[in-house]
Amino acid sequence: MTGSECQDQEIWDTHYGEDVYFFGTGPNAWLASKAQWLKPGMRILLPADGEGRNSVWCAEKGLVPDAFDLSPVAVQKAHRLAEKKGVQVNYVIASFDTWDWQVAAYDAVTLVFLNCAPPDMRNRLFKRSINALKPGGILLLTGYSERQHLYGTGGPSDAKQLYTEAMLRDAFAALDILELVDSDITLNAGPAHQGLSSVIGMIAKKP
Repeated sequence: MTGSECQDQEIWDTHYGEDVYFFGTGPNAWLASKAQWLKPGMRILLPADGEGRNSVWCAEKGLVPDAFDLSPVAVQKAHRLAEKKGVQVNYVIASFDTWDWQVAAYDAVTLVFLNCAPPDMRNRLFKRSINALKPGGILLLTGYSERQHLYGTGGPSDAKQLYTEAMLRDAFAALDILELVDSDITLNAGPAHQGLSSVIGMIAKKP
């Protein structure tokens, strides 16, 4: 997906328009494996949350999630998933640039497979996510890394949208990076994320 497509609501509405959940209904596996960082009562922000799989999981864990997505179709499906699971999530239709970014408002922010953002948009997203964290807040990020173009199992067509360790260390220099791992894993999350993939995961804490 190119950077311009990332901002195209109609494209995302098409992706999310089927009855099936595009990325499945279970949480991202990497995020779920880091559950020890997420405690009941924490206020958490989930940008571009899609159909709600990660925000619903957070709510099931007792967190207080705010989540937004560009696609009204996705947000509608997220509401249905939350209702089915019997949890409450504050969903808003918004983009990275139209969301009301509050400063020092969140105990945690998760950025899950947001590689669609081109470098300029990504830089704004990262800076706003840092600012949204309270002191001591945790940022959890995962997405496609630089070898993904070798596998053909998804991700952006522009290599500049892939993550590298050096890029993330630079972008999040204001945080204390606690974990940063680049590895090859097999994804199995709905029709969109399948097969061997190059994925990076980072946990960072705001001083």
